[in-house]
Amino acid sequence: MNTILKLFLLFIAATILHWALMAFMGGVGVSLNVMLVFAVAVCAYLKPEYGYALSFVCGLFLDFFSVKLFGCSALTLTLCAAAVYSLEKRLDFDGILPQMLCVFCLSLLAFLLNCLLLKVFAGFSAWRGFGSFAIGVILNAFLAPFVFRVVRFAFVRGNKSY
Repeated sequence: MNTILKLFLLFIAATILHWALMAFMGGVGVSLNVMLVFAVAVCAYLKPEYGYALSFVCGLFLDFFSVKLFGCSALTLTLCAAAVYSLEKRLDFDGILPQMLCVFCLSLLAFLLNCLLLKVFAGFSAWRGFGSFAIGVILNAFLAPFVFRVVRFAFVRGNKSY
């Protein structure tokens, strides 16, 4: 129960951060995906039953407030969670470089998967340009160490993870 309460509070904090950064950066055309970074951080430190559920809920949150294909972000973030769980034995998520690299690659994967799903199911795909895309992916990677640190502080005590 304690883990679920912490997840809920961190989800609210991630939601507020997502809205704040999108309001600030959206005016310049840069889109950050704070919910992806948060979901990856949770998957890196918690058991799969928490990580998959949270990734799906974060994706549904993004789908609910977006104007694109409903369910696209939920599927994308769930597949990103599967990628993190398949990499958890190979990467040490306590280091800053693996965190940034994982979020960078998963941001690229999420973008490509979103474009593919939109093309297949809606018949079109939106592209804002390479500049805003590249800046968003890079800023996601630079945001990762801070989000990972907060999630690690909330859930990891010594060597025990929830």
